[in-house]
Amino acid sequence: MSETRKAIARAEIETVIARYASAEGSNATPVPGLRVSRLTAPMAPRMFFYEPSLCVCIRGRKRMLVGDTEWTQGPDDFLLYAAGMPSIVTIDQASPSAPYIALLLAFDLELARDMLAEIELSGIPREPSSAGVMLDRIGADLLDAIARLVALIERPADIAIMAKLLQREIVYRLLTGPRGGQLRKIIAAGSPGHRIARALDWLRDHYAEPLSIDRLAGLAGMGVSTFHRHFQRTTLVSPLQYQKQLRLVAARRLMLTDQVDAGSAAFQVGYESPTQFSREYHRLFGRPPARDVAAIRRESKDQEAI
Repeated sequence: MSETRKAIARAEIETVIARYASAEGSNATPVPGLRVSRLTAPMAPRMFFYEPSLCVCIRGRKRMLVGDTEWTQGPDDFLLYAAGMPSIVTIDQASPSAPYIALLLAFDLELARDMLAEIELSGIPREPSSAGVMLDRIGADLLDAIARLVALIERPADIAIMAKLLQREIVYRLLTGPRGGQLRKIIAAGSPGHRIARALDWLRDHYAEPLSIDRLAGLAGMGVSTFHRHFQRTTLVSPLQYQKQLRLVAARRLMLTDQVDAGSAAFQVGYESPTQFSREYHRLFGRPPARDVAAIRRESKDQEAI
């Protein structure tokens, strides 16, 4: 019965997205925090920065590399980012007759923390891991709530009231689902994950500045060694790797959207050596900066995937 419910929900979501997402790539919707994506061609490895969000594939599959950990997400899975995370995304198969279709919903951390105080979670098993990204099978109740949220795209008069209620239900399903214990450990006020989030927020706003582990550890209220351990558990990378990925993603965006040359982009994001920038950019993206940007423009003017 649950598989039948999920098949019906996927079909409903795909129908709405097919009618709405006429443009290739990622499309904003009138529902706050909701984006839908439709690709009709494969996408080579591409680096994105995901804010806390819920990703669901409706048709097709994608591969994600976060740190040194790789996942494959298909229609039976949800992917939840409970912390801001750089990720390399690859879509190996997509065509006009079998497009890649997915959605991304912003995950409201404050709403989730408020709900922790309202609902009884003692029956949810605790997870030993506190990674800020998690992949698991999607349940029928969660997918059904997502389908009703997507349906609001075609019922704009209902969005102001129903979107908030449905987003609240989705957060509830995640908190009480198979990854509820891990999610609670990440977001609960005062938890190591919550304290690491303060350092992540600072890094996202100051990635061009020299890295100070002492300062980041102080923001998290931890000793340096403890900070390193919890940072690695949460983000799956070291603070230096995290900052480096933030810088390179920002530089790529500058070159693509602002027509900035590689040397100028390197200095704007905090590199002192264009040679080092080019070397690290090539290592992460697989091509030197100028060649990579030119290739992206040839492949698609603004192709994105979620």
